[in-house]
Amino acid sequence: MTRIELSQYLADLLQISMYKDYAPNGLQVEGCAEISTIVTGVTACQALIEQAVVLNADAILVHHGFFWKGEPDVITGMKQKRIKSLLNNDINLFGYHLPLDAHPILGNNAQLAGKLGIKDAKALKGVAQGLIWQGRLDHPMSANDFSTKLNQVLERAPLHIGKDNDEIQTLAWCTGGAQDYIDIAADLDVDAFISGEVSERTYHSAVELGIHYFAAGHHATERYGIQALGAHLANEFNLVHHFVDIHNPV
Repeated sequence: MTRIELSQYLADLLQISMYKDYAPNGLQVEGCAEISTIVTGVTACQALIEQAVVLNADAILVHHGFFWKGEPDVITGMKQKRIKSLLNNDINLFGYHLPLDAHPILGNNAQLAGKLGIKDAKALKGVAQGLIWQGRLDHPMSANDFSTKLNQVLERAPLHIGKDNDEIQTLAWCTGGAQDYIDIAADLDVDAFISGEVSERTYHSAVELGIHYFAAGHHATERYGIQALGAHLANEFNLVHHFVDIHNPV
């Protein structure tokens, strides 16, 4: 398919015009016109770009791309090296941030629910652009056992705030750096809130609000949306797809 066709298809599929975001969603660096091989990854780091070159990719699709609000406008240093690598190899870079978090099937939050076996998973309408989800476990389990499950599924030990022996069943979650949504989660009267990152203030919020908090890793909670998107494109358009997981313990 062409670069223009892919760009338009993804804009429609992910409804990118609906989101007020911190970076542009869609084509961020223009490469070749025809696309047959795509690489997906969480973040457009140099290591991912270099792997895409090895795999002869025509396009890279990521959740964390370039040109974030507040970053320097000039293309120097690390940013220059990354963009130069893309341009020298005629590789397109597409980035999808909040639209990929929120998609009801392919999104990070929906995919995380599937990985963890969360039932009745749904986004809260009209709250935080649909980024906060709510659901339940089939059966109550101890917070310690749920921590173990997170570790097994995500291959990263979470940080848990709360009493290990408490039972939990109802959950809210938002992947990535969403620790400051804990107040909204507490208002839902759920047992626990899952996100990717944690701040110093999160500990006090969790204790005082009486809610369990699991910081399961920004990268670890956001691996799955971009994989699902790549697999979807490969199936729909007969593209070659490689997911490249660049290790990141954060």
